[in-house]
Amino acid sequence: MKAPRFILSGGGTGGHIYPAIAIANELKLRFPNAEFLFVGAQDKMEMQKVPQAGYKIKGLWIAGLQRKLTLDNTMFPVKLISSLLRARSIIREFKPDVAIGTGGFASGPLLQVAGLVGIPTLVQEQNSYPGITNKMLSRKAAKICTAYEGLERFFPADKIVLTGNPVRQDLIDLKGKKKEAREYFKLDAEKKTVLILGGSLGARRINQLIAKELVNFAAQNVQVIWQCGKLYYEEYKHYDEKPGVQVLSFIDRMDLVYAAADIVISRAGASSVSELCLVGKPVIFIPSPNVAEDHQTKNAKAIVDKEGAILLKEVELDTQFENTFNNLLKDENLQQKLGDNIGKLAKENATKDIVEEIVKLIEK
Repeated sequence: MKAPRFILSGGGTGGHIYPAIAIANELKLRFPNAEFLFVGAQDKMEMQKVPQAGYKIKGLWIAGLQRKLTLDNTMFPVKLISSLLRARSIIREFKPDVAIGTGGFASGPLLQVAGLVGIPTLVQEQNSYPGITNKMLSRKAAKICTAYEGLERFFPADKIVLTGNPVRQDLIDLKGKKKEAREYFKLDAEKKTVLILGGSLGARRINQLIAKELVNFAAQNVQVIWQCGKLYYEEYKHYDEKPGVQVLSFIDRMDLVYAAADIVISRAGASSVSELCLVGKPVIFIPSPNVAEDHQTKNAKAIVDKEGAILLKEVELDTQFENTFNNLLKDENLQQKLGDNIGKLAKENATKDIVEEIVKLIEK
């Protein structure tokens, strides 16, 4: 068999980028001589993160439709046509055997063109409620790998394979990393560690909450690792001077930060939810209400319904967060129960299972 050629697209946020990189890494293990090319949206974070992971990337001039009438929206048709033409040129030049999309603006034009020219396409849907791009792409996709049950409402049932979301392989066993994690983050072994995750770009409402709650955290004698996101780092970095508080724009060693954490406060993006299932720690989910179809709330609710996490909506934070957090901190049995139950929902072999589906498409 000749060395296969894989073209991948996923971007805009870490939640689309890292699953695509995880799939590429697993494919590389299976096919060491394979050729890889990523396609992203110009000026988005994938243009930095993908090369850092060791892969080539080409950019499309594409952006999503805004909910309000803006100048960007009037340019959308022009950008879409430009991106479709550029995607066709990239595919013609690279000649991929299969095209893989993990969501984000650029995956639409790329997979649309790939399907039109007869290249098999695989869509990886991370959320419990699919976005418009993946719904559209599902019509021509050969396979749709999902992380949640019940997506037959949106996709052709005969194309769906329930695999889970691709996650970093270094998260699969964290048991032996606690000591290394404490040393890496210079943590006090006598104190509980609270990890705050607002996503790669950051979450304004969570950052506002944590800034207000630092007094309470200090009173409870906990230490804080606060990933505030690159959009908000300049605004919140001065809190890093407080004892027991570390403010970070981005976390490179997610395996160590998860190993260090005793309690996690997080958005409920699909990748974060999948990672936290593997990690098996007690979690308070604060979903973003500013996403399509409120899918983060649906992601979190799928875990809460199995008694694997606590869910607080943004509108409840001022009245309920402090009591909810303090009660969880004091209740070791509840921490154990949440950690055990979320751990039962982990799909450790998701990346391998997705790659198996890709291999089937090459062998056809």
